[in-house]
Amino acid sequence: MPPSTLELSELDLQLGRLFMTGLKGPELDPDTEALIRDFSLGGIVLFSRNIQNPVQLASLCNDLQEKAIDYHQIPLFLAVDQEGGPVARLKEPFTLFPGSRAIGEDAHPVDRAVDFARVTAREMALVGLNMDLAPVVDVPQGVPEKHLEGRTFGEDPKKVGLLGRTVVRELQKNGIMAVAKHFPGLGRAGVDPHHHLPRIDMAARDMERINLPPFKEALSEGVCAVMTSHALYPALEPERPATLSQRILSGLLREKLGFDGLIITDDLEMGAIARTWGTVRAAAMAFKAGADILLICQDQGLVLEAIRSLRKEVLQGQIPYKRLRESLDRIEKAKARFLNPCPEISLDRVRDYFGLS
Repeated sequence: MPPSTLELSELDLQLGRLFMTGLKGPELDPDTEALIRDFSLGGIVLFSRNIQNPVQLASLCNDLQEKAIDYHQIPLFLAVDQEGGPVARLKEPFTLFPGSRAIGEDAHPVDRAVDFARVTAREMALVGLNMDLAPVVDVPQGVPEKHLEGRTFGEDPKKVGLLGRTVVRELQKNGIMAVAKHFPGLGRAGVDPHHHLPRIDMAARDMERINLPPFKEALSEGVCAVMTSHALYPALEPERPATLSQRILSGLLREKLGFDGLIITDDLEMGAIARTWGTVRAAAMAFKAGADILLICQDQGLVLEAIRSLRKEVLQGQIPYKRLRESLDRIEKAKARFLNPCPEISLDRVRDYFGLS
């Protein structure tokens, strides 16, 4: 049964756990603290605007987790996109890697994948991060669209699957949650979903042969989370992109492939979604389609609107309370697996490791 009117505050605290958002700058700000306090926010995605150096980053992560624990005793997901190469939020003195394409082209690609994941996990954990929005396991056919350049392991699904599961294994073995992306495969996208909605015209049998094997490998390795693709796949779902498609998220990923980890949307403010459906409406659609974590990376006002929208649908019975509990259970399971206890952050160890005074 959904909460009664007297329990609306508890419902807000449950809905807030579904969201990951960005923050404005390199320090914890009052608006972000209010989201943590009033809605038990699920997590934070950090970008270059939030990262100045390892000590500052460790202090920020420490401040964020202290607030989350103080208010609700529930640690935050603290995530970055750290793929190496063209997409790496952590710059020097963090260890820089040339990216997935270079790993795939190396004479010893598995060794390079292990090196990347182990060092990345060590340095992320040191400063208090706990989730890497990687690896990309998309399989391009021909020259990838510009936004994917350098970010894919290669055109052979078997090789992509091997390297992807290697990165997943080494990240998670070293305490960092891995996120395989972008399901069910963005390799044949002709436009950048940051701006436009890609249409991927592949037969279902070709997707089964090319796109899905790397995701199956990641799933078999126990990947914590899978990120959705903001692209339209007419062979699977003619009307909605994967992020908003119950057929793709619940039907294909959950039921057919048997995945019971976290489904995370790509940023719902991206043009592929926001220009047609709007971020707030899309958040509810993605949740009803099967997503557990809703990413809104820039505008925290949209997070508040989306929470209100979801609250209304739960109270009106349009979203069964059982559906909310399913996602909350998956979130709790992931946090128990990786964040119980919440790892301590030592600024002295950060200074020593990076040789900072």
